[in-house]
Amino acid sequence: MQVDLLGFLGVVLVAYVVPGPDFLVVVRSATEHPSKGRAAGLGAQTGLCVHMLAAAVGLSVVAARSPVVFDAIKLLGAAYLVHLGVRAVLAARRAAREHRTHREAAADTPLTAGPAGPAGPTGEEPGRGRWRSGFSQGFLTNVLNPKAALFFLSILPQFAHGTGSLTREIFFLGALDVLIGVGYWFGLVAVAARLQAFLARPKVRHRWELTTGWLFIAIGVGVATAA
Repeated sequence: MQVDLLGFLGVVLVAYVVPGPDFLVVVRSATEHPSKGRAAGLGAQTGLCVHMLAAAVGLSVVAARSPVVFDAIKLLGAAYLVHLGVRAVLAARRAAREHRTHREAAADTPLTAGPAGPAGPTGEEPGRGRWRSGFSQGFLTNVLNPKAALFFLSILPQFAHGTGSLTREIFFLGALDVLIGVGYWFGLVAVAARLQAFLARPKVRHRWELTTGWLFIAIGVGVATAA
């Protein structure tokens, strides 16, 4: 088996560095909790495995050549990104209202009142639910992204010489891509987790949620309207 490994690694690294929907999902999940960020990264790479398998058996060819199938995948992915964006924007506005309510209640509380106990974050997901949520968001964002399917369909064969089994070479390059992605996402989660305390500040969190929410919506609209 002979492949252009150096050229392939260069393309893959550039593809991961350029922020896209996966990047936003993983970073946003990581700022909520590192385990959710790692789950989102694993979900994204699992979705990538689906595209790799589809490319290896030729299903991506059918999707790319059939406008109906391709447009259906594209619109589903766009709708999901918009859905994530709307959820983030609504969460930001809801958190801002709750913060204002807490501030007003604290201002109205008599000074003689006893100290309040430590209040944990409201609506925080339990460990298993947090992992499921992160994984499903990463998986759906990737598996419904037609650009990921086209990447495996058009880019991978360029680095497979086909001297042996083309399917096996595509599997090899695809698996390498997935492993590189796992390492990249986990490293990104470690960086984002260090910013968790900063992003947990109410004002910063509000702006972060609004920014990522509108970015999701913009990307979703862009995917839907792309030629």
